Amino acid sequence: MRKRQVVLKRNESVSRNPTSTTSSLNTRSVRYAECQKNHAASMGGYAVDGCREFIASGEEGTAGALACAACGCHRNFHRREAEPETATSESPPPSSNRNRMMIVV
Repeated sequence: MRKRQVVLKRNESVSRNPTSTTSSLNTRSVRYAECQKNHAASMGGYAVDGCREFIASGEEGTAGALACAACGCHRNFHRREAEPETATSESPPPSSNRNRMMIVV
């Protein structure tokens, strides 16, 4: 018989401090740079198309928002550049052991 350890973590949406009205907001600016899709991978080579920046071909929330208007590739092929996190208004509470349950089978 094989033992497995399963750890469940509760997600508490209620604030521990009822008088606190501030929330922690992590805003991050994301930009997609040059396309890194290897168009010659099936032939064993390496060739990129030269697309320098991702330009969405549709509105946010549509399928076209994930396709590049310049090269036609999916957004995942473009190099992702994320700005560092900006200031948070309040840090989240530290995790404690009482929020976790351990089940050993």
